[in-house]
Amino acid sequence: MEKAEHSFMDQGSNLEETKLEVSRRLTSLQVKLDQFFLQKGVALIIIGFLLGRALILSHLSPFSLPFFVSVYMMRRKKAPLVLLGLLAGAFTLSIASTVYTFSCAVIFLVAFRLFARFHKDEIKALPYYVFFTSFAARCAFLYIQHHETITLYDGMMAGVEACLTFILTLIFMQSIPLLSLKKRKKSFKTEEVVSLIIMLASVLTGTIGWSIYNLSIEHILSRYLVLLFAFVGGATVGSTVGVVTGLIFSLANVSSFYQMSLLAFSGLLGGLLKEGRKVGTSIGLLIATLLIGMYGDAQTPLLQNIYESCIAIMLLILTPQQLTMKMAKHIPGTSEFAQEQQQYMRKIRDITVHRVEQFSSVFQALSNSFSQYDQWREGDQEDQELDYYLSNVTEKTCQSCFKKEQCWANNFDKTYELMKKVMNECDKGEGVIPQRTHRELEKHCVKAKKVEDAIYQELTFFYANQKLRKQVKESRKLVAEQLLGVSEVMGDFANEIKRERENHQKQEEMILDALQDFGLEIEQVEIYSLEEGNIDIDMTIPTNNSHGECEKIIAPLLSDILGETIVVKKAEYVAYPNGFTYVTFRSDKAYVVKTGVAHAAKGGGFISGDSYSMIELGARKYAIAISDGMGNGERAHHESNETLKLLQKILQSGIEEKVAIKSVNSILSLRTTDEIFSTLDLAMIDLQDASAKFLKIGSTPSFIKRANKVLKVESSNLPMGMIQEFDVDVVSDQLKAGDLLVMMSDGIFEGPKHVENYDLWMKRKIRELQTEDPQEIADLIMEEVIRTRSGVIDDDMTIVVAKIEHNTPKWAAIPVSKRKALIS
Repeated sequence: MEKAEHSFMDQGSNLEETKLEVSRRLTSLQVKLDQFFLQKGVALIIIGFLLGRALILSHLSPFSLPFFVSVYMMRRKKAPLVLLGLLAGAFTLSIASTVYTFSCAVIFLVAFRLFARFHKDEIKALPYYVFFTSFAARCAFLYIQHHETITLYDGMMAGVEACLTFILTLIFMQSIPLLSLKKRKKSFKTEEVVSLIIMLASVLTGTIGWSIYNLSIEHILSRYLVLLFAFVGGATVGSTVGVVTGLIFSLANVSSFYQMSLLAFSGLLGGLLKEGRKVGTSIGLLIATLLIGMYGDAQTPLLQNIYESCIAIMLLILTPQQLTMKMAKHIPGTSEFAQEQQQYMRKIRDITVHRVEQFSSVFQALSNSFSQYDQWREGDQEDQELDYYLSNVTEKTCQSCFKKEQCWANNFDKTYELMKKVMNECDKGEGVIPQRTHRELEKHCVKAKKVEDAIYQELTFFYANQKLRKQVKESRKLVAEQLLGVSEVMGDFANEIKRERENHQKQEEMILDALQDFGLEIEQVEIYSLEEGNIDIDMTIPTNNSHGECEKIIAPLLSDILGETIVVKKAEYVAYPNGFTYVTFRSDKAYVVKTGVAHAAKGGGFISGDSYSMIELGARKYAIAISDGMGNGERAHHESNETLKLLQKILQSGIEEKVAIKSVNSILSLRTTDEIFSTLDLAMIDLQDASAKFLKIGSTPSFIKRANKVLKVESSNLPMGMIQEFDVDVVSDQLKAGDLLVMMSDGIFEGPKHVENYDLWMKRKIRELQTEDPQEIADLIMEEVIRTRSGVIDDDMTIVVAKIEHNTPKWAAIPVSKRKALIS
């Protein structure tokens, strides 16, 4: 049994090795064939041979010169070989055709060289050179052929051939790079695909007249070409190839006119049946062959047509799948093309994410570097500073003393401790040393008075250095926190980029059907997000929206379909070419905040030391902030206003609230040596769920009025700028619709005169209010505080009142029957 298992495993491994070896050999063969045919130009020689013998209307040959000229401009080194191929193909027709082809090439080269200095752009001038060369060569050839006479018909035919050469030059200039260049583009334009089809059809006309056992080579190859493109590109590409190929064949041979119907019909049927893979496409060709063969005016017997179609089908079946997939990736409109584009965009996205993450990691590393700079030296820092301090003292006193050797060499520990003790006593006594310490120093040192004076003098520099070093340390900490905040923002940005757009094709079709059932004409619907509270939909509407259809009809319909309020975020009307309106629909806020403000400066002045701000941070958050600068007047106003400006900029960058407040505090504490402090009262309200965060830095309490209840919100943080290092306490609360949030500075809270408990007084006044209008509440409370002081304003006063309300949409939702199906 074990031997059988080992034998089976050995056979399996041998089979895998055989498959791998075959795959390697096929890949190697493909590379060699690609190098032989494309890189060495053999394919161009074969194409040149077939084009050299291709005719239009039985005696015109407009293919040779445009092909030679295109190769001459694109791959000049291969031009001589291509010319030989063209001459060989023309020789199969007649010697006269060979002479004519060679003459056209020579005339073009001579004219192009002679007039090269008169044109700036060779590519643009090239078709005109070909036109005049072809017209002149054909007229001269007909003149010699008809014994020095030329008729009007001959001139017209020469003009027709020249026009064809002009058009074919433009076509071949786009087609040849697709076949010959080493690095091909990822995708083709539609014009390039059509040009390639015309070129391939033109090449196939060179096979006219060839047959094997009465089976036409041109019919077999043309049907194979149509089958191949129908299988790869679908009905549109297949029918296009059939029409173009049939048209060129009918021009080359009028008797083949019925082939255009057969090829176009087979391309259409084969493309429609491509879901059945190669078998389905082949059935399409057979059906077209039977129908055209039985009912069409075909000169070829039906059985012969069937044989030719069967051989074309065999060629399609033998075509490697790798080749068809490679072709599909280059043709716009195919699923392989779309996957290739998505893969390319995903690669670009991943590269961008990687770069952003790299920047984020760099900022994080810099933050760690700044924050850890002093950690390893904190233990020895104080000892080093003390050593530097004492070394400065001994340099001024002990260097010239005759007892230096005895004190510092023989009694180092005792001298060091004594000096340290004197320094500490001098610091405690503000320059006055206790008698006991003084006597102890006099017993040990002969220059006690001089040492004491030096210690006192150096003490000032010692503390100045300590303060400077502390400021540098705080500066490093500020930079570290800022860099860490930037790193977090960039990390969040990278995560946002990683999120791929979800496939909402089903929902898009259902929304489109629902709107069209309502009688609205919608061109396109694109859903980017269906996340609750973050819906993002774009629409293309063929109207200028002059009557507000988007706001009045479409947005209410979407509101009912999606189960939340949808509004028009942006509408852009484009008059050209068809008068479309591009509209963006987004989720509306679930809650809105109405605010009222009252403020007054001390003594009724114009400049208040208080500042306030209402900041909308994106689509979700709303921030209310009050800052009270220390003192009154212009300086206090500048400090409080600067605090709010800094906070607003940092919050809008996406940095978290705690880090933002710490950063502002560090900046305020480090930028000046004056004792200038600011309080901050910040409320962050989420407009989707009405949750709130309160961050109070040295500020007075806030109050929430909910029906007949008044709740107090407070925290114990010192004012900003007072200390460099502090923790921010965050108080969270859940607000409800109808709640009133009252925030105030200390001029309002501590303003009432002859009041012992400010909390109870303020709660009672807020509870007794008969109005819910925020502005009226702010005015009433301020008026009440000023009245208690007999109209005297002893301090700057600021009060901000915010009311939380449900967001009532301007237009009510319009009910439709698609909601349940869409949500499910």
